Amino acid sequence: MADEDLQSELARLKAENERLKGERGRGVSLKVSEKGGVSVYGLGRFPVTLYKEQWTKLLDMAQELRTFIKENEGRLKSKGD
Repeated sequence: MADEDLQSELARLKAENERLKGERGRGVSLKVSEKGGVSVYGLGRFPVTLYKEQWTKLLDMAQELRTFIKENEGRLKSKGD
């Protein structure tokens, strides 16, 4: 590769790197995984991926999960703990 091509590619990669770094702070996002699951990004270091039936079952339990968390507040840790 010519020196100009290398400089151009380096500039492109730096710009893409900065763009990707900026996306991290955007919060939670959803994607379809390679195997057809629903992946949630932004909750932790790794995505949470479940199939649609699993997400539906979990969403149907939303109120039960909220109640459980409230009842066990003293035993549960927060991310900052």
